[in-house]
Amino acid sequence: MHPGYHIAQVHLCRSPIDFRKSINGLSVLVEQELGLDPFAQALYVFVNRQRTKIKVLYWHRNGFCLWLKRLEAERFAWPDERTGMEPISAQQLQWLLEGFDLWRHAPHKTLSYSSVS
Repeated sequence: MHPGYHIAQVHLCRSPIDFRKSINGLSVLVEQELGLDPFAQALYVFVNRQRTKIKVLYWHRNGFCLWLKRLEAERFAWPDERTGMEPISAQQLQWLLEGFDLWRHAPHKTLSYSSVS
């Protein structure tokens, strides 16, 4: 989001939010309703009811930053609507912003073997 910003975690808010909320409302939602630290090195990602807009909230050194993406056509893929947050990787956030459905297409399974023969 911000050049040089280290992303340690990305959290998706599973349920849509009221998009009239801005920095103050979203930071209170992260802290009080979701039980997470809004000052952590993390991105908090929210979607509107129509899934046409995404807001990303994060703390950078001395203040909050709020990033918005609005789609002109299409909708964002989103996990099932439940309460709480879902952790994803920074790479998965990039894929989500590009239009991939992370929940419909799972990556290859990780295989673990103890020997070759």
